[in-house]
Amino acid sequence: MAIVVFGSINIDLVTYSQTLPRPGETLHGKSYAIGLGGKGCNQAAAVAALNGDVRLVGRIGTDDFGRTATALLRENSVPTKHITVDNTTNTGLAVIGVDGDGQNCITVIGGANMAINEQDVHSNQSLFEKAELLLLQMEIPLSAAMQAADLVRSAGGRVIFDPAPAPKDGLPAEVLERIDIITPNETETELLTGIYPSDETEAARAAQILLDKGVQVVLVKMGARGVCYCSRDKNLYIPPFQVTPIDTVAAGDCFNGGLAYALSKGREIEDAVRFASACGALSTTKAGASSSTPTLDEVESFLKASS
Repeated sequence: MAIVVFGSINIDLVTYSQTLPRPGETLHGKSYAIGLGGKGCNQAAAVAALNGDVRLVGRIGTDDFGRTATALLRENSVPTKHITVDNTTNTGLAVIGVDGDGQNCITVIGGANMAINEQDVHSNQSLFEKAELLLLQMEIPLSAAMQAADLVRSAGGRVIFDPAPAPKDGLPAEVLERIDIITPNETETELLTGIYPSDETEAARAAQILLDKGVQVVLVKMGARGVCYCSRDKNLYIPPFQVTPIDTVAAGDCFNGGLAYALSKGREIEDAVRFASACGALSTTKAGASSSTPTLDEVESFLKASS
């Protein structure tokens, strides 16, 4: 098994308006959409869109949103065998506002995602032990995520961790030392290190803090300013791809899915980061979360045209 995603499954309610409302303000929007989301779900869909070998472990509720999520996962070629139906809570929901520049704000109600526990890890133990790569995020309880990370790493696999939503008090060393590759964006980098990555120098300085706490590789995602790659023996800057964004929802998830796919195909980490960056950039040219994932043909054509 190449890639396992252990994470959240949501239904997204996305609203589009020229600007995002300020506190107390009511705006007329342009349109809305209902689709598949959740960082775990998005990352699994991103791998599947690239024809990658992926499995998703998570929970949904018995409500209509859960049934919708299952149907949409199958439409996105993501297997649902390892998804538990929880009859004690609702399926996760995200309410997303997108403005005219493609920027977004998101409110997430965890629902069944936050009911995930050690039982989900235990019942999927053999799957985790066979994983070459494990994709984790922070929309499920961290304790369960770390138990899965231990199983994967003890069997020789690697863990890619998206620290979103990042805790305001950062992450302790006992978590960071169980992560092979961490992929924070600008806001998450500042929350984890106290340093805002305003340029390559500041990104590398922030990354060093995470490396010192045990992470093997740090990828600071700086949006339209590119990606800073830092390991114990090398720092690199990967410039951004030039696109006209319409919706940045799930761009980071497409980046992580693309990264895992490229690594599973034996690409060196630097080449894999460039591939992942192309996936993230292309996703901003489409609306939606899981629906914005680019295909392998789209990514390869984009990379060829950009070279």
